[in-house]
Amino acid sequence: MAIEIYRDAWGIPHLRAGSATELAHAQGLVTARDRAWQMETERHRAEGTSASFLGASALAWDRFARRAGLDDTARRCFDGLERREPETAQWVRAYVDGVNEGLAEGADAAPEFARTGLVPGHWHPWTPLGVWLATHILFAGFPAKLWREQVAAHLGPDAVGLFATDGPGTSGSNGWLVSGERTVTGRAVIAGDPHRWIEDPGVYQQIHLSCPEFDVVGLAVPGVPGIAHFGHTGTVAWAITNAMSDYQDLYRERLRRTGAGVEALGPDGVWRRAARHTEVIEVAGEEPVEVEVIETDRGPVVIGGPEGIDGDLVDVAVAGLRGDSTGPGGPAGAVGPAGAADAVGTADAASPGGAAGAANAVGFAGVADAAGGADAAGPAGGADAAGPAGVAGAAGPAGTTGAADAIGTADAASPGGAAGAANAVGRADVADAADPADPAAPPLAISLRYPPRVTGDLGFGALLPLLRARRVADVDEAFDRWAEPVNVVQAADTDGGVLHRVAGRVPLRAEANRVRLVPAWEPGHDWHGWHESPRAGLTDGVAVMANQRGPAEPLGVEFAPPHRADRIAELLAGRQRWSAADMPAIHTDTHLASASPLLDHLRALDDLTPEASALRDRLLAWDRRMDAGSADAAHYAAVRGAVVRQLAAHPAFAALATPPPYPEVFRPWLALLPRVGFALEHLLRAEELYGVDRPAAVRAAVEEVAAQPPAGVWGDTHRLAPWRALDPETPYDEPGLSGDHDCVLCTSGVPGLTDLAARGPAARYVWDLARREDSRWVVPFGASGDPGSPHHRDQLSLWLGGELVPVVTDWALLKKETDV
Repeated sequence: MAIEIYRDAWGIPHLRAGSATELAHAQGLVTARDRAWQMETERHRAEGTSASFLGASALAWDRFARRAGLDDTARRCFDGLERREPETAQWVRAYVDGVNEGLAEGADAAPEFARTGLVPGHWHPWTPLGVWLATHILFAGFPAKLWREQVAAHLGPDAVGLFATDGPGTSGSNGWLVSGERTVTGRAVIAGDPHRWIEDPGVYQQIHLSCPEFDVVGLAVPGVPGIAHFGHTGTVAWAITNAMSDYQDLYRERLRRTGAGVEALGPDGVWRRAARHTEVIEVAGEEPVEVEVIETDRGPVVIGGPEGIDGDLVDVAVAGLRGDSTGPGGPAGAVGPAGAADAVGTADAASPGGAAGAANAVGFAGVADAAGGADAAGPAGGADAAGPAGVAGAAGPAGTTGAADAIGTADAASPGGAAGAANAVGRADVADAADPADPAAPPLAISLRYPPRVTGDLGFGALLPLLRARRVADVDEAFDRWAEPVNVVQAADTDGGVLHRVAGRVPLRAEANRVRLVPAWEPGHDWHGWHESPRAGLTDGVAVMANQRGPAEPLGVEFAPPHRADRIAELLAGRQRWSAADMPAIHTDTHLASASPLLDHLRALDDLTPEASALRDRLLAWDRRMDAGSADAAHYAAVRGAVVRQLAAHPAFAALATPPPYPEVFRPWLALLPRVGFALEHLLRAEELYGVDRPAAVRAAVEEVAAQPPAGVWGDTHRLAPWRALDPETPYDEPGLSGDHDCVLCTSGVPGLTDLAARGPAARYVWDLARREDSRWVVPFGASGDPGSPHHRDQLSLWLGGELVPVVTDWALLKKETDV
């Protein structure tokens, strides 16, 4: 049969074809037409070529992508897929063929191509794997190990737990499964919302895929075939949350140049040849930049080189040496609005899709400020407005509870303790720490070891089996093939089956690897197999995951605080029977349990001025709801921000205010102010805090806000700040938001820096196993990436109000667009 393309009232694509391969072609074709600019931006990010049209703002990400070998790893994984799963490899090829067929038409409708002079390029069979890898390479937050080294070096290993958060760049999610015994229909309901960088166009694409083998609705990642994270086949549905597992390691490497190239010192004391070559990055408006790519037996070198860590601060231009914009504030100013971002690090990668880059793309200017660097940022409001929010996300929605013990203990127990941590502080410190007895010891570099680079498997073998799944057992078997990122999976079927498990590949290795950088030249830090995937059951017919400690606890180091999970469980316990229609009330809950430590400090204050006393009393009477229309919430956020600034400015933390000389892509993880903001619970509750007078800091903050209180409500400053690879020619007036980073309605700013929110629910879904037509979903903007389309932002008002769009699966209710 011909490929048939239908649309519903929201412009969501519904595709029908004669086979799974033809359907993959249709998915690639439609996605390229709807999201050409997004698709090409993601391809270039995966290949490390985005600076060629975005300019210097994207250079830091491109350098990281090249040095980490993202495109090469994707190619290796596709080669492995062809050997292990030839049918899946052919299915991916069909998707790519569809993309290549649709790009030119999609580019004609996307004004960004003309504005940047970008010409649609060619997708390779491995490009979808590269897009997936680039989107998730920073999901496990390995740069957090750099931060732990910094904290341990300056404050001692016991301080690491005080700053425990869920890590910049990692994206969280809410997810809950209500079994049939707790629903009005007797069949399960699965609901939730992935928290990622809010991008325009969005990181998730609502789609309906149908062929004789299967008929599935779900949220796809543009650039990747199938439906990996959230899907409903009619008889079984599944959803995921980030497991917060640690599956990537950083090694301190000793490198030296020889006449033949570069050598690295191994754990057996033998110097071995490291793979080395150079690549050239084209930069729009500037000279091309040459990057040295080195890989040891551990993995690609992502920081430093034979000359040491600070070698990263110099870019070698093909035409000669030039000053780099990598210094504090460099890229920010060097680039412009969206530009600054990537410089920082698209690192963000924490988020999916563009988010990965998106994150930073939101502005290094903000990050620079947060980190204590100069703010050379570009246009006011462009980079700055979005930047801080980016940092926010980068810092992550704060996981401040429970992680302390795991991290502190591990760090304290690891060999070297604070001394070992010093190694990451900078070239001089690193060289000394490397071998104090040997002043001639080579400087250090840092390499990254991550599973797909080791195994040649990204887990794409799970994608077709997921589409073909009929029961929970099928979903379970499919996720046995999953690799990265590591997720907690919840699934249910129409027969009453339920599933709650971790899926993904986490290496078995020494505890020290999990919490800090480890020396490549010492034995005992190799990988030796993989963890079994933990499983869990339901409690009173319910399973809740929100990145807190749970079934994935043995696999992780830092987790989100339990507030969101506890609140969801509390709400679900409030009634015996639930329906799909009831779920938006949980999605949009704004209660902020993490306010307690600060309010407890406020309660203990006396001898305040009359204005400050009135403010204290007002906040103690507040209902703790972060509603956009709440003036009390605005006052609480103002006091919280002032407390964060007071603590971050204390001399005890001065050594952490200036980040070490690492590439900008890692700077969001190393900025002090966001770290203090998201660890505020730990810092306020610790028995002792390095001599910091916390009551005095809270008193000063209350007096500061009382003297100049917020003029309006929370939504006046807590506004949406989505990431875009290129700022629109006519800026949007983005809306105010309810919620906060520890609310179920998780919308994240950076306490102490900005209330702007670059992170939040990148989609919401409710999967009804009784009747799929009663399922609902929504995304922040719309189905189309074309700014001129009526479906570019038509779901925004619903997303803001907590409403959901009906899932339509009856072809008679859809409008046929064309046959292909």
